[in-house]
Amino acid sequence: MGTASSLVSPGEVIEDAYGGGGGEACEIPVEVKPKARLVRSSFRRGPRVIGASFKSTGSVDLECAAELERLRKDYEILRVSKSNEVAAMLKKEAKLDEENKRLRAELQALQKTYQKVLRERESALEAKYQAMERAATFEHDRDKVKRQFKIFRETKEKEIQDLLRAKRELEAKLQQLQAQGVQVYDPADSDSDDNHTRVEAPGAQCEYWSGPVLGSEPSMGSMMQLQQTFRGPEFAHSLIDVEGPFANVSRDDWDSAVASLLQVSPHVSQVLWSNTVRCYLMHTSETQTEVDIFVRSYSARLRKLCEGLGHFYVTASFPAESAGSYVAERRQEIERSSVCVLLLRSSVTSSLVEDAEEAFVKNPEARPLLLYLRGGESVSLSAPARELVERVTAADKAVKVKVIENSGDSEEGASLIHAQLEKVIKQELLGQEMADGESAVSCLAEGEGGEEDDFGDVPWDLHDEQEQAEAFQQAAALPTPTGCQKYMERLNDMVAAPPPIPPLLISGGPGSGKTLLLSKWIEFQQKHSPDTLILYHFVGRPLSNSAEPVLLIKRLTVKLLQHFWSISGLSMDPCKILEEFPRWLERLSARHHGNIIVIIDSIDQIQHAERHMKWLIDPLPVNVRAVVSVNVETCPQAWRLWPTLHLDPLNPKDVKALIAAECQGAQVKLSREQEKKLERHCRSASTCSALYVTVLAKMISESRVLDRTLEQCVQCQDTVSLYRLGLRVIMDTLSTDREKLIMKEVVCLICVSHNGVSESELLELFPDLAWPVLTSLLHRLQRLRIVAFGCGLLKFQHLQAGEAVRLEYMDTETSTSVCRERLIQYFSRQLREDRVTWRVADELPWLFLQQEDKAKLQHSLLNLFVSQNLYKRGHFSELLSYWQYVGRDKGSMAAEYFDSLKQYEKSCEGEDSMTRLANLYETLGRFLKDLGLLSQAVAPLQRSLEIRETALDPDHPSVARSLHQLAGVYVQWRKLGNAEQLYKQALEIGENAYGSEHTSVARELDSLALLYQKQNKYEQADKLRKRALKIRQKAARQKGNMYGFTLLRRRALQLEELTLGKDSADCSRTLNELGVLYYLQNNLDAAKVFLTRSLEMRRRVLGPDHPDCAQSLNNLAALHCERREYERAEELYESALDIRRRALAPDHPSLAYTVKHLAMLYKRRGKLEKAVPLYELALEIREKSFGPKHPSVATALVNLAVLYCQLKHHGEALPLYEQALKIYEDSLGRSHPRVGETLKNLAVLSYEEGDFEKAAELYKRAMEIKEAEPSLVGGKAPSRHSSGGDTFSLRSPALHPNASLQLGNR
Repeated sequence: MGTASSLVSPGEVIEDAYGGGGGEACEIPVEVKPKARLVRSSFRRGPRVIGASFKSTGSVDLECAAELERLRKDYEILRVSKSNEVAAMLKKEAKLDEENKRLRAELQALQKTYQKVLRERESALEAKYQAMERAATFEHDRDKVKRQFKIFRETKEKEIQDLLRAKRELEAKLQQLQAQGVQVYDPADSDSDDNHTRVEAPGAQCEYWSGPVLGSEPSMGSMMQLQQTFRGPEFAHSLIDVEGPFANVSRDDWDSAVASLLQVSPHVSQVLWSNTVRCYLMHTSETQTEVDIFVRSYSARLRKLCEGLGHFYVTASFPAESAGSYVAERRQEIERSSVCVLLLRSSVTSSLVEDAEEAFVKNPEARPLLLYLRGGESVSLSAPARELVERVTAADKAVKVKVIENSGDSEEGASLIHAQLEKVIKQELLGQEMADGESAVSCLAEGEGGEEDDFGDVPWDLHDEQEQAEAFQQAAALPTPTGCQKYMERLNDMVAAPPPIPPLLISGGPGSGKTLLLSKWIEFQQKHSPDTLILYHFVGRPLSNSAEPVLLIKRLTVKLLQHFWSISGLSMDPCKILEEFPRWLERLSARHHGNIIVIIDSIDQIQHAERHMKWLIDPLPVNVRAVVSVNVETCPQAWRLWPTLHLDPLNPKDVKALIAAECQGAQVKLSREQEKKLERHCRSASTCSALYVTVLAKMISESRVLDRTLEQCVQCQDTVSLYRLGLRVIMDTLSTDREKLIMKEVVCLICVSHNGVSESELLELFPDLAWPVLTSLLHRLQRLRIVAFGCGLLKFQHLQAGEAVRLEYMDTETSTSVCRERLIQYFSRQLREDRVTWRVADELPWLFLQQEDKAKLQHSLLNLFVSQNLYKRGHFSELLSYWQYVGRDKGSMAAEYFDSLKQYEKSCEGEDSMTRLANLYETLGRFLKDLGLLSQAVAPLQRSLEIRETALDPDHPSVARSLHQLAGVYVQWRKLGNAEQLYKQALEIGENAYGSEHTSVARELDSLALLYQKQNKYEQADKLRKRALKIRQKAARQKGNMYGFTLLRRRALQLEELTLGKDSADCSRTLNELGVLYYLQNNLDAAKVFLTRSLEMRRRVLGPDHPDCAQSLNNLAALHCERREYERAEELYESALDIRRRALAPDHPSLAYTVKHLAMLYKRRGKLEKAVPLYELALEIREKSFGPKHPSVATALVNLAVLYCQLKHHGEALPLYEQALKIYEDSLGRSHPRVGETLKNLAVLSYEEGDFEKAAELYKRAMEIKEAEPSLVGGKAPSRHSSGGDTFSLRSPALHPNASLQLGNR
C-alpha cells in the first residue's frame, strides 16, 4: 500500500462522497504540483471524482484563505498608499491654485506697468517730435538771422568801402589840381557854415550794383582773386574799377569756363533753326522725279537718324509750277533751312533763280550747300542755267559747295543726294563723326542719342535749355516798343537800390508786355554789365514742362553751378532740389566776382508757385537780385508787398505809333477817319494793351478788305475775341474745306498736347497734307501772333491765343478727348514700332494722365525705354508723379521695373540687344540710387556690369561707366573702401581706352578726389583734382577752337579792319585789344605782333612815359612769361613798374598789378632779395587801399612772412604771421580757412625754431579748422573774403607768375 497520493492522478480533482461543495481538510500529506493549478482546480465546479481524499480539500481552502489574506493586506496597503497620494495631490493642487492666483496678480500688475510705460513712451515720442520741430524752427530762425546779419555787415562794409573810394578819388583830384597850380579853397579856414561843402560819392547808392562787390577792386589786395594766378589779361585801364567782358579772367579760368559750359549745355549748331534739320530742295519740273523719289524713299531714313539724336527733320520743297505763289514762304524757308540742295538739269525757272541767288550767292557761308547736276550724253545746260552755275561758283570763295554729278537715272540721283545729305547732317550739323574717324554711337531704338559720357553727372535736357534760349531770343528780336526805355530805367534804379531788398515784382494785365520788357532788359544787362550772371526762365502755359517747379529750380541750380564747380553732386530728389537751391545761391553768390540776377517770367503760372517759391520770401544775399513778373489779377496776396513796377496800358500816342509802323511796313495807308475810329476804340484797358494793339495792327496790315476788317476788329473788346476773329479770318482765306478742317485740327492738337507738336508730326498725322499748304498755314498763324516755334514745336504765342482756340473749336469735353485720343494713337504707334523718342516720352504718359487712364499710363511707364528717356533727360520728378498717380510706392515700382527687365532680358539676343539691356539696368540702378534705395540699386548695376563684361570686353569703356556708377552707390552707402577700388578700376580702363588726358579720366580723378576728401586724405585729393583740372583745361582749348572762341575770332576780325588807318590813341587801344583776344585764342605769335605794334604806336602818339605804354609793356611781359622767357619778361615788368610809379597814385590798381607780378617773377627766378621790397610795397598799397585791419592786408603780411621764411629770417616772419592771424580772426572769424592756413604756417615756423609743443598745438587747431570747413561739390571753395590769390604755403612751390594782360578802355 502506498500513500493516498498514489491514488490520485495528476490533474484530477478530489470530491467528497456526498456531492458537497467540499469537506473539511484532513491532515493527510498530499503533494500538489503545481500550486497555482491546484488553487484554480479547487474552485472548479463539476462532477466529483470517486475515491478522492477529504484531507486534500481542506488544505486547498487553507491555502486560498492565506492567499486571500495576503491579497487583502496588499489591497489595504495599496488603498492607504493611494489615499496618501490623493491627499498629497490635493495639497499640491491647493498649492498650485495659490501660486496661480499669485502669478495672475503679478501678471495684472505687469500689464498695468506695461500700459503705463507705453503711455510714457508715447508721451516721450511726442515730446521728442515737438522738440525736433522747435529745433528746426530755431535752426531756420537762426539761419535767417545769420543771413540778415551777414547782409547787414556786408552792407555796412560796402558803405565804408564806398566812402574810402570817394575819399581816394577826392584826394587824387586834389593832387591833380595842386599839381596844375590851382589854389584849393579849404573850408576849414572859414567861419561860415555856408562854406562847408558836403561831399558825396556820385552814385554811391547804386555803385555796389554796377561795380564790383565789396573788396573786389583790381588791386594787389583784391578779394575776388580766389586763389588765381592772374595768368590772363588785365582787361581794363580805369581809375578804380575793372570793366569789360573779360575782367579779371585768366586764360586758364576761361578754359575752365568753356569746359563747364560745354559739359552742362552741349553745343547746338547754329545752323539748326529751332532744333530742326530743315532740308530745302530747289528744283524744276525736270528734277521733280528725283525729289519725289527722295521724299518717298529717303526722307524717313533721315528723319529716323535725326529723331534718334534728339532733333526733328523736315524736307521742304515747292512745286515748280506753283512756287511763284509762295514768295514769302520760300524766303522764310531759306532763312530757316539747315542745308539747301539745288537740283539742275538743263533749264531753270525764275523762282529757282531767286531762291538760288538768296541761298547760294548772297549768303553762301550761312549753311551747307549742295549742287546736284543731272547730266548725260544728250543733256546740256541752257544759258540761264550755265550763268546761274557760274554765279554760284564765283560766290563760293571758300569752296564749300558740294557738287553732286549724276549721269545715271533718277533713282541713282536720289540715292547720291541722300548719301551726301546724311554725311552733311552727321558731320557738319550734328557733329556726330569725330576727326579721328570714330563715329558716335547712336542708339536710335532707345532714343538716347548716343552713348552717355557724363559718368554720373546730373541728367540734363538740352531741349528745355534750348526752349528757354529761343523764348528769350524771339522776344528780344521784337522791336522795342515806345515807352519801354522808361520802364528799363526804373527797373535799373530798383535793382541798384542798396541791399537788402525783396524780389522785384513786374505786374501788368495779360498781354501788357512783361516778357518783352524782361527780354530787352536782359539784353541790356548782358551788354553793359558783362560781369553780372543772369539766370532767366520764361514760363509757358500751365502744365507744360516750363511750368514744372522742380525742373525750373533744377535748371537754375545747374546754370548757377556750371560757373563754379562740377554739377555731379547735385541731388535728384525733387524735395531736396527745391530745398537746396537757396543754399546754393547763398554759397555761390559769395564766390561770384560780380552780381547775380534771377529772373522768372510769369511766375504765377508755375504749379503751386507760393509753396515751391518760398525761398523768395527769405532775405537774398547782398549781391543777388530776384525779378519776377506776374499777372496783376493772379498775383498771390503775399507778394503784393514787394517793390512793384506796374506796366500801364499804352497811351493813345503809343497806340497810333505802333499801328502806323506796322501799316507802313505792309504799305497800307489808313484814312483819317479810320485812324480816328481806331483811336476811339483803343481807349479801354483791354483794348490798349500791347498785345491787343499788336494783333490789331497785324490784322489790319494783312487785310484784303480794310473797311470790313476794321469794322470787325472794333467789335472785339478784348484780346481773346480778337484772336477768335483772326482765326476766322485765316479760315476764310483757305480755299478748300479740307484745308479748313486741317487748320482746325492743327490748332486743336496744339491745344491738347503737353508741349506742342512739330511740323514732321503734323505731316505724319495728315498724310495727304502737302508741304506748301502746311507752311503757308503756319506762316499766317505766325503772322497774327497765334503760334510760334519753340525747340522745334509749335506752341501758342500767348495764353490768350490758346484760350481763343479752346472757345472757338473745343467748346465741349468730348472734342478735347477726341483730339487727345488722336495724339495717343499716333504716339502709341511709334511706341509699337520701337521709335521711343523724347517726344513719345514727353507726350504719351502725360496724355494718359489727362485722360485719367491709369492702366495705360502704367503700361507706358513699364516700357523701359520711355522711363529711361525721361530719367536721362532729368525729368525725375515727372516720372515720380506719374507713379504716384498710378498708386505705386517706391518699393512696388522698383519690383515692377525688375519684372519688366527680366521679361525683356529673355528676348535679348546679340551684342546690340545686350548692350541696350545693360543700359537699361544701369538706368534703373541710377534711378533707384536717386530714390535712396541703395540696397536695391546695387543689383541692377552689378547686372549691368556683368552684361558689359560678357557681351563687350572687360576693358571696354562701358565697363568703366558701370564701375563708376556702382562706386557712386557705395560712396552713398559709406562703403568707401569698395568705392575706391571700383573708381581705380574705372580710371585704369579709361586711361587704357582713351589715354591719360581724356575728359572721362578727369571725371574719374574728380570722383576719387572727392572720395579721398571724405576720408580726410587731403593731399591725395588735391593732387588728383589738379591733374583733372589740367585735363579739362586742355580739352577746353581743343573744343574752344570749334566753339568757345568763335566770338573772339569774329571780334578779332572786326578789330583788324579798324587798325588800317593812321596812328592814333584809339588805334593803339584796338591793337592792344587784338593782342589780348589772340592771347586768349592761344595764338601767342599773333598776340605778340599786335601788342608790339600797340606799344610802338603808343610811344609815337602818347610818349614813352604815358601809362598806356606801361599797359602794353605789362601785356608783353605777361606774354613772355607764358612762353617762359622770364628774363625778357622781367625787363618789361621793370619798365612798366617804373612808368606807373611816376605816373600813377601810390595805391592805384594798375601799379598794384605790376608790383604783384614782378614780385612773383622775382620769386620764381629765386631773386628773393629783390622781391622783398616789392612785397613790402604791396603791403603798403593794401594798407592804404583797405585800412590796416582788412583781410587783404593780412594776405600781404602772410606773403611777406613766407618770403622771410624762405630767406631764413624767422625772427622777422613771426610777428607778421601773428599780426595776420589776428586780422583774419577779427575780420573772418576763428574758423575761417584763412585762419587755418596761417596757423599751419605758424606751426611749421615753430617746428623749425624748435618749439615742438607749440607747433603741435597750432597744427592741431589748423587741422580742426580744415576738417570742420564745409565743402561744396568738387571740394572746398574759397571764401569771397579770401584775398590771397598769391598766398603761398611754406611747403608749397611758388605759383606760376604769369601776369595780367590789360585791355584799354575805349
